[in-house]
Amino acid sequence: MTRVRPLVSVLSVVLLLSTAAACGSGDDDAPKNVSAKTAALGTLTPGVIKVAVQPYAPYTSVQGGKIVGLDGDILNYAAKKLGLEVKPQVTDFAGMLAGVQSRRVDITIGGVAWSADRQKQGLFTDPPYYSPPAMAVRSGKTYKTVDDLKGLNLGTVEGYVWVKSIQDVPGAKLHAYPDANGVFDDLGAGRVDVGFLDPLIIIAAQKARPELKIDTEYLTPPTAAQVKAKPTYAYFQPYQTGFYLPKKATKLETAISAQIDAMYKNGELAKLVKKYGGDPEQFLKPSADVATARRGVDRPQDWTPPSIAQ
Repeated sequence: MTRVRPLVSVLSVVLLLSTAAACGSGDDDAPKNVSAKTAALGTLTPGVIKVAVQPYAPYTSVQGGKIVGLDGDILNYAAKKLGLEVKPQVTDFAGMLAGVQSRRVDITIGGVAWSADRQKQGLFTDPPYYSPPAMAVRSGKTYKTVDDLKGLNLGTVEGYVWVKSIQDVPGAKLHAYPDANGVFDDLGAGRVDVGFLDPLIIIAAQKARPELKIDTEYLTPPTAAQVKAKPTYAYFQPYQTGFYLPKKATKLETAISAQIDAMYKNGELAKLVKKYGGDPEQFLKPSADVATARRGVDRPQDWTPPSIAQ
């Protein structure tokens, strides 16, 4: 998701990836009889797609050597269509990006937000979904706009981009926690009014911890004028995710993007979003700002992002 965490050292990243690579991900396990079409995708090992992933349920988790969660299900579906066997390599968020940029893996998934800077060092697929600005609130409370947040106690996780946004809300007090559990604990206890976290994390907590009595609300994105006046408010807007690949993996990116686009049309993405408690209307329709962000950057000027509204 839009996760900005303290960077681990380069040595730590290398060690994490090296350890993961040693755990049954070698070429000795390469599938036999790979079709020419699948081999032409150019993965590091023909017939295999090596995926750097961080455990981040319900978006990504590794169970029994398989990736599960929303992003995992989307990639598994696309990989099956392309004749690829998915092999995960567990690391952290910095390691995910480093693995792609050094081409130690074929791809990374898990709510990686598209940005103009990141696309300079790698390739993004078409967005498998758009992440709406979600808020965890106490049941019975309603907050719709940034103005509604003025003077409130607002919580999020240390290092997340919402920290910057919250700090610019007039009169609001930032409460930053090591992890999402701290946000939920203080929200349930009334010490925090609103928690900013990734939407499926909030939805999962509602089910797992009903005693907290929390609801999920979606913030009305700030206007262009508001963002111009306070640029950090841009983090209160929806963003598009993408699967992230090495710069040279053009054929693989094109093939996976085609599968993602097909999943919008055949209803598969809507089914998967619902499976994890999300609202397809929120996750699968880009806002006006999101729709134009990649035009002339890593997509043509006339590019139209996928949407269930098409």
